[in-house]
Amino acid sequence: MKTNDLFDKLKLKTIIGKLPEEVVYIEADSREVKPDSVFVCIKGHTSDGHDYAQLAVENGATVVVTEKELDLGTDQAAQVIVKSTSRALAFIANHFYSYPSYKMNVLGVTGTNGKTSVTNLIHQLIKRGGERSALSGTIGFDLDGTLHESANTTSDIITTQRMMVQAMDLGIPNMIFEVSSHGLVEGRLSGVDFDVVTFTNLSHDHLDFHGTMEHYGYAKGLLFSQLGQNLQKPKYAVINQDDEWYDTYSQMTPFEVISYSMKERADFWAKNIHYMDDLTRFELESPEGNYTVETQLLGTFNVSNILAALATLYAKGERVEKLVEILKEVPPISGRMERVHTEAPLSIYVDYAHTPDAIEKAIQSVMPFKKNRVLFLVGTGGNRDKSKRPAMAEKASLADYVVLTTDDPRFESYDSIVNDLGQGMTHDQYALIGDREEAVRHLMEIAEPDDIIIFAGKGHENYQIIENTKYPHSDREIALEVISERF
Repeated sequence: MKTNDLFDKLKLKTIIGKLPEEVVYIEADSREVKPDSVFVCIKGHTSDGHDYAQLAVENGATVVVTEKELDLGTDQAAQVIVKSTSRALAFIANHFYSYPSYKMNVLGVTGTNGKTSVTNLIHQLIKRGGERSALSGTIGFDLDGTLHESANTTSDIITTQRMMVQAMDLGIPNMIFEVSSHGLVEGRLSGVDFDVVTFTNLSHDHLDFHGTMEHYGYAKGLLFSQLGQNLQKPKYAVINQDDEWYDTYSQMTPFEVISYSMKERADFWAKNIHYMDDLTRFELESPEGNYTVETQLLGTFNVSNILAALATLYAKGERVEKLVEILKEVPPISGRMERVHTEAPLSIYVDYAHTPDAIEKAIQSVMPFKKNRVLFLVGTGGNRDKSKRPAMAEKASLADYVVLTTDDPRFESYDSIVNDLGQGMTHDQYALIGDREEAVRHLMEIAEPDDIIIFAGKGHENYQIIENTKYPHSDREIALEVISERF
């Protein structure tokens, strides 16, 4: 791309040295820089790209975008000095990749719980309905059935643009994003032109980053402002009417709001809900009529997730009747109240619940089928929001027996994590076991026939992060190994 054209949209800038006529790549990671690259210095939580500008130049960068003049030498690379490199990167990356989001159907889902389930449901319904779609989220980047690993729920600006370009190059018209509050605050989706944005719920999480629930809530609301103000193009906001932030978010966009609810009449309303151990059935009231919905997805929270997915695709232009039929074929979402198949006289589920609200709903979802005991294992990550730990254990106390453990302990000690959790327990039927493998084994070894067992916190993940290393770990595989020894 012509370099002058790339930087033309930046009004306030100072250029030191001579810009090359063309550049071929844009990078914000000095290790990825190749010859004829633009390197953008981004300040992160643990590192500052300005400290790696020299390495980027040595790797071939011919332009460095920076917030201050660097001692690089004008013969090595030109410098473009701006107020904010993260804002500049949004303009540069979108322009460099020719604004791919303007050429696709782009759907975004945010909320504390349910983002992964809703985005995967939307993805599955689109594909099973005969269209192609790409999905970026917690599970990675699903490009036409091939899953690519990603570092974050919401990727950085450059990666986001590249994903959309990859999808377009394959002729995929639909792009679905799982949108985190961190990603919104840090501008990782800046410049993405969303067509439909969806909100699931807001509950206690990430206060180590946001500070207060109010700040956390307004961070989520940034997604609704990202729909923009151009009313010539139809766009929609899909919002959970059962959440207390419904009115606030409804006011954050000029576009039409589509509501969904499990409690009262809404645009998409679930009523007469029947929960079974292998399927869920409910009556749906929708703008296109009333339907009986049957799904393999289990639990109260999944009814809400289904409503969100159906309303989102209705906003996109899909027929509700067709979606309801397709939904019958959609299997449970991996690691989201997913039943582990076994011949043993036990019911075992793996789930991703790691917030107080999600823990409560996971346990409540199995109570109608309780014959003996509900055994619940839950952990939390090290060096993360400590304020939610007692509340997590308090909700876990709904189970008859609880094992408090760790998810990804990182650099925090086992004792520190489980003792924080233990402060919230409301009964004495629990154990503190920091080593997660040992914790899983303990729960399976005390299990009795007709017990319901839920392993929460890791869901689909097959690893644990200890210090800064990923080690293989699967709650499911450990549980099945113990079963093979006992039954």
